[in-house]
Amino acid sequence: MVAAGAEVIHVDVMDGHFAPNLSMGPAVCAAIRRAVPLSFIDVHLMVERPSQFLEAFAQAGANHCTVHAEVDEPHASLAHTCHRLGMTAGIAVNPPTPVERIESMLEHFDLALVMSVNPGFSGQAFMPEVLDKVRWLRRKVGTRMRVEIDGGVSPTNAAQCVEAGVDVVVSASALFGSNDYAATIAGLRGGR
Repeated sequence: MVAAGAEVIHVDVMDGHFAPNLSMGPAVCAAIRRAVPLSFIDVHLMVERPSQFLEAFAQAGANHCTVHAEVDEPHASLAHTCHRLGMTAGIAVNPPTPVERIESMLEHFDLALVMSVNPGFSGQAFMPEVLDKVRWLRRKVGTRMRVEIDGGVSPTNAAQCVEAGVDVVVSASALFGSNDYAATIAGLRGGR
């Protein structure tokens, strides 16, 4: 993917509780770091207790960790831990969660992630109604922080995401289902 033009490696981590699936852990992150030592690794923790994993992912080479607004842990403390460990921090919001729920948390984070599918399974259809959350976030944070979108993003809807205010798009199915990674990545960038 990096050779095809991907700028960031996004690693989805699921614990089988917060998201109804089980996926990669710190060992996979460490293997990615060894394989692409200069790439930015963006870890997305879809887990009930992110505080239990931050240090392990930092040690495995993660540059960034995103936690969810829906978890029952102190979000400012999670962001502080990420920063103390040398990572940037993100806060994610699921489709059913009102984006206003994260307003008081934004000052602690470097990135806001809007989920455009419900977490747990790849291949879901993009939910365009979440673009209103992106617009709200962009008005609130201006250029102070990055806004990321994850779920069902493809070359057919990436431009809508960018127009709404996204500056980081995450794509899995559209990319991995493609026979031409470079062309798909270019399509996600709008041909840039």
